[in-house]
Amino acid sequence: MAVEHDRAVELFDRIFPGLRGSGADERAEVSIARAPGRVNLIGEHTDYSGGFVLPAAIDRDIVIAFCPRNDSIVRLYSADYEEYSEFSIDGSAPIESDPLRPWSNYFRGVAWALRAGAEGSGGPSLRGLDGVIAGDILRGAGLSSSAALEVASAFALLSAAGVGDDALGTEQVAVRRDMALACQKAENEFVGVRCGVMDQMASVMGRAGHAVFLSCSNLHHELVPMLLQEMGVALVVYDTGIRRGLGQSEYNDRRGEAERGEALIAQALGCVDACKLSSVSHEQFEQVSHVLPASIARRCEHVVRENERVVRAVEALKDRDLSGFGQLMYESHASLRDLYEVSCPALDEAVEIARGTPGVFGARMTGAGFGGCTINLVSRDRVELLQSRLSEIRRGSPSGAPVAFAVETADGAGVCSLRRPSEDPDVLRREGRLTGNCEQLSS
Repeated sequence: MAVEHDRAVELFDRIFPGLRGSGADERAEVSIARAPGRVNLIGEHTDYSGGFVLPAAIDRDIVIAFCPRNDSIVRLYSADYEEYSEFSIDGSAPIESDPLRPWSNYFRGVAWALRAGAEGSGGPSLRGLDGVIAGDILRGAGLSSSAALEVASAFALLSAAGVGDDALGTEQVAVRRDMALACQKAENEFVGVRCGVMDQMASVMGRAGHAVFLSCSNLHHELVPMLLQEMGVALVVYDTGIRRGLGQSEYNDRRGEAERGEALIAQALGCVDACKLSSVSHEQFEQVSHVLPASIARRCEHVVRENERVVRAVEALKDRDLSGFGQLMYESHASLRDLYEVSCPALDEAVEIARGTPGVFGARMTGAGFGGCTINLVSRDRVELLQSRLSEIRRGSPSGAPVAFAVETADGAGVCSLRRPSEDPDVLRREGRLTGNCEQLSS
């Protein structure tokens, strides 16, 4: 289910009553920037090594109801945290993080990255806005709520700066790629999480009914049809309820180990420049693995083999080979558990229950790990059976209530101008005041 746009606008009107505070643009309509979360079907912890991934945008969103201002002030309200945050994007002063309201740092970081990019390329000058942030992506569950917030922030900021729909549309691949990179930069350098670019790319490039086959070395992507309904299968997410903050977890440590492994492998292979693990074949890895410390060898072996699995998974999906695709999911989870060591008992238990449930083709942890979710490929007529079996796991977990739910693939991020709930949408369409694909925001 996606966030209802009427609810977001109603909340905006309640938080910013009358809309016409000091600095508000009285000519502007309230708009919605939305960005979806994602599940990663296969290809985990490969993105920051330039490898292959296969995510899909899902029907869980972060939305920002916003209205441009005539000054440089950004006023934000988080519906989830019930908190305000305010800062200036005036170029005369640095944009600083807010340690008391860390949720705002994702928006602040995107503003910082976009402003820096505009200064170097003559891009649009940012302007202030009033915005309300809401969403239905589970936080800390590995469904990329942070990337969705970053992407929605980028669309809101650029739209408020006067960048039109034609410049931000789905056909503008280069623009959207640059937006994803700016959002990654914000998370890496402003928030402090050394993530890859997969999550942001999935959020901007996703398409309903498709997975996104992405090479993280050159950001080339291919939309791969999934045809889940036609094949009678569904994607079910199981949330363990276990949360692990990436900034305080072993995530950055794992990335550091992979980078050390790349340097050692490059030296052993005689490469002049450091080579990404995405360019190392399994045969090459076997030749030089003996020079690696044991733990680093395990990390690198996972990445090398996982890249090969993603390529095979794409072919299986194109061939509608659900059993073959599912087997690769199980192999991926085992590698993440044993070689990359980012799983946990709750995730492992969920995968084993799925493996023993009739109608399940495959299951694996999805996201950075150490908790969060599994993704399951299951026959549509066995979804309830799987949900029932997974619901028996660790009832009363102190980390949160486990839950299993089906998701559908969804379109990537965008902006649309919205009516007030009391206005007639047919009239607004005739007047040209309702634009964008607002239907995808409705549940």
